[in-house]
Formats: sequence, C-alpha cells, structure tokens
Amino acid sequence: MIHIKNHKQKDLFDPWSFLSPKRRELLDQSWAGLFQKELLCELPVGEVASFFNDDFGRPTKELHTVLGALILQQTHDLTDDETVNQLAFNIQWHFALNITEESDSAKYMCPKTLWNMRSIVVDNDLDATVFDGITNKLAKVFKVDTDNQRIDSVHIKSNMRRLGRIGIFTSSISKFLVNLKRGHKEQFDTMDEGIIDKYLSEKSLQCFSMVKPSESAKTLKSVSADLFTLVEQFKDHPEVKAMHSYKLLERVLKEQCNVSDDGKLVEIKKPKEIPSDSLQNPSDPDATYSGHKGQGYQVQVMETYCKDEDVKEESLNLITHVQVEPAHESDANALIPAIESSEERGLAPEELLADTLYGSDENCQKAEKLGVEVVSPAKSTKEKDGITLSDFQVSEKGDVVSCPQGHVPVRTKTKKTRHTVAFDSQRCSTCPFEETCLVKQGKKYHYLRYTDKVMRLAIRRVYEKTEEFKDRYRWRSGVEATMSEYDRRTGIKHLRVRGFKAVRFCATLKAVGVNIFRATAVRKAVNNGKAAHGGVLPALMHAIYVVKEEKNFHPI
Repeated sequence: MIHIKNHKQKDLFDPWSFLSPKRRELLDQSWAGLFQKELLCELPVGEVASFFNDDFGRPTKELHTVLGALILQQTHDLTDDETVNQLAFNIQWHFALNITEESDSAKYMCPKTLWNMRSIVVDNDLDATVFDGITNKLAKVFKVDTDNQRIDSVHIKSNMRRLGRIGIFTSSISKFLVNLKRGHKEQFDTMDEGIIDKYLSEKSLQCFSMVKPSESAKTLKSVSADLFTLVEQFKDHPEVKAMHSYKLLERVLKEQCNVSDDGKLVEIKKPKEIPSDSLQNPSDPDATYSGHKGQGYQVQVMETYCKDEDVKEESLNLITHVQVEPAHESDANALIPAIESSEERGLAPEELLADTLYGSDENCQKAEKLGVEVVSPAKSTKEKDGITLSDFQVSEKGDVVSCPQGHVPVRTKTKKTRHTVAFDSQRCSTCPFEETCLVKQGKKYHYLRYTDKVMRLAIRRVYEKTEEFKDRYRWRSGVEATMSEYDRRTGIKHLRVRGFKAVRFCATLKAVGVNIFRATAVRKAVNNGKAAHGGVLPALMHAIYVVKEEKNFHPI
C-alpha cells in the first residue's frame, strides 16, 4: 500500500516547539530548513508510487522520506548503514524531511528497503526527474539569472579495480568459470582441469599480479589463447552463449586480439590498436578509457554565474545541467545536448563559456541557431610560423580587405562557401613574406583561397587577443572551483557503485546536494544583509540619538 504524507497541510501545534530558540533558529537557517520549506514537496513521489499497489500489500515507507533520504545520502556521501543511522537519530534529517512522529515506521528504514527504493529510482531514471524538479524550484525561489553560464567536465571513477591487459583476460575468464559452474554444471564438468585450476582458485589469480615485466608478453599470449579456447568451446551452446560473462569473453577477444581467417590462431593486438571504449574491468563493463584521465566516466556540468561583484554573495550559482558519459566521449559532443536540455526546462543561457574542445565551429553555429553565444578559444592552427588568415585585414562582413602588407586585392570571387581573393602578382613576387604567406602564385594573379569556416575561425582568433574577450572569458575559470566543491562536499570522484545507471544516479543527486548547499549559503547571506540593514543600523542610529539627547540635557 502507498503511504504519502501531505506536507503542505499545516499543523495545529508546532511539532518542533520542544527545541530551544537558538537551536530552532539554527535548523531554520541550515540546509534542513531550506529542504523542508522549499524542496520537500517538489520530490516526485507520484512516479515512485506508480510501482506500488494502492490497496494491496504492506504500507510503504513514507515516500517523501524515502526520496529525501536518497538525496541526503548522496549529498553527505554516506554508506547505507550510515544513512539508516542518520535517518533514525539525526534531528536535522527529521526536520528536513518533516518527520514529526517518534515511531519506527517514521524514523527507521532497514538497508534492504533503502536498497529496493534506490533500485526503483535507478532503473527508471527518476534521478533526472528529481534533479529537474529541485533545480527548477531553486531557480524560481532565488530568481536565478540564467543568461550567463559555463560548462566543463570532471573525470570520476566507479568502485572498480584498475586492471592491466593480463588482469582483464584473467578476470574475465574467472568470472565466466564461476558463473558456468553455478548455472551449467554439466558443461562445466566437460572443461579442461588445467584451465579450471589456473583461473578458478583465488591463489592462482594472485600469481598473475606478480608477473615479471620480461614475462608479460609470454603470459599475455598464454591467457589470450585460453580465452580463445573457451570462446570456441562454447560457441555452439545457446544457453552458455547467452550468458553475460560469455559475452564479455567475446568482447575481450574482439577488442584485444586478432583472429586468423581460418579461426585457428589468435594474435594479441598492439596497445595503439585497442579502442578507447574497450572493456576496462569485467565488474564494470560500462567504464571506458580516456587517454588524458584514465579509466572511468566523466560528468558534464553546466552552471550559472554572476558578474556583479556587489551582489555576488547574494546570487545563486546554480548547476542547471548534469550528464554522465563514458570516459572516452569527447567534450565536443556534450555542448548542444546541454543547451537543449536547459532550454526544455526554461534555464537556457544567452552566453555560454567553455574551453576549446566545446568551441568547435560546428558547435558555435548550432548554438547560435538556438540563441546561445558560445565564448570559447578557437583551436590553434598547425602553422606556428608564417602568415595565417588572421593576419589579413577583414571587413565586418568577413571579406578580405587587404593583406598584412596593406595591399588591396584585385578581385574577389565567391562560390557557395568557398572564396578566392586575387592579388597583383608584381607586388606579391617582391614581398619579403612570399614563401610563408597563404597567397600562392597562379596563372594571372596570386590567389588566397579559404572557406567560410576558416574565415570564422580566423576572426575568432583575432578576437581572442582583445581585452574584451579576455574580460569575458576570465569567468570560465570559476567552474574549476565548482568541480572542487563537487568532489570535496560529495565525494564524486570516487564512488561506491559500479555500472552506468548507478554512477549516473550518484552523480546527479550529488549535484542536487551542491545546489542545496549553495542555496543555503545564499539564503544566509541575504538574511544577514537584511539583519544588518534592518536591525543593526536602526539600533546604531537610536544609540547616537540617545547620546545627543543626553548631551543636550541640562538639570534644573
């Protein structure tokens, strides 16, 4: 049965009256007070309730409490046991979740219930719904200006061991043998005892971690041959072939080895031939590899920022978009989805700061059609020496007006997106920069040829050298502080879970936690500012008035 409490209904008597005034004030000003007042009723309890029967079975835990506990668990980076204890004894949690009863049904949740509820949220992508609802509510309450935003990514790791190539082979084989023994004992009994003794026992697997560097090539060849033997042995057994662990064997064989045309010989691929989305660990098949940051995942984070120093402390820098991706994905593919996602929720920016990988010409053009200006450095040219298109004088329309030496073109020809600019050959042939210039000799003239894309990039490179661009782009560095806060407060870089869905769930709710902490700090700053202007200043003026009155007093 479904249990949902109506938290909008007011209490006849204050259930928190047992608290002293100072403690009550601390709760009201903390994240717990913000959560209870503004966010508790925004939790998507209706989506969770659809997985239960309204008139059959035992009552569920109060669904606001369940979803709130999941959010607070990720916000404070707690284990399941720690979460159960906090829910049972922490008064801040009780206040945030508006738990006014003292019964076990209200303040106790067993780890199994917590696990089941989390599985419902993870499997049905409800973490994104939670993020959208809370983010939209905070944006409305704090009147967040979303015109200026910035985006960046952070590398994170799931709870998996870092394995080398030998470890990937041996772990995959061991995992397959364990599952085969459990599920298909008859097929397991037909296997070679040498392979079973080599990979199934824990002591045998430990031997592979002590392989000398000089013997690694020989060992890698041996384990690849064993893996190939297992794949060939069970390729005609439909039940075994359908096993997840057998599919991992096939994946490792395809990614790490080359099989001969006759299907009898297997050869280890060179490291450079292995794709970046290859299997990194059988315990987490969704994790991939980044040549820059290593194994794991990455999280795209987009947030608002404020340029006005006077109101900076009282304006909320809100994370408006969070997207988890495999580590091998390029940042260039994340910009447009982030803009479209924020636009759907009414939080789209007008100006978006990003680094070079996001700011490709294609992304800038697509973003412009969506009404967003991307401020990002253009990718540097390969030609370090010599004259580039950026050195030519260009009009506001993007036409070449003169060369770096001040020579005006004879004529200009345009065909679709391609442009040809002709210069006088007599002047170009005597130019001291002829060898390094982009203008090349033709039949009648010296020609400069370029496309619209090349010209746009050249104009951007010229703009990057101006003080205006430097002043606008300097705000991008603030996103690095966000990544640090994201990790320091919530532990995002080292998670306790494995698998894409579980990693996405944790990363998304931890971003919700960062927004809650930031909103709490902003609310305190606003309240302190009101107190300073509405309480301290009048009191000070009254004290001055009293002193003046005493000085003017003359006894009879």
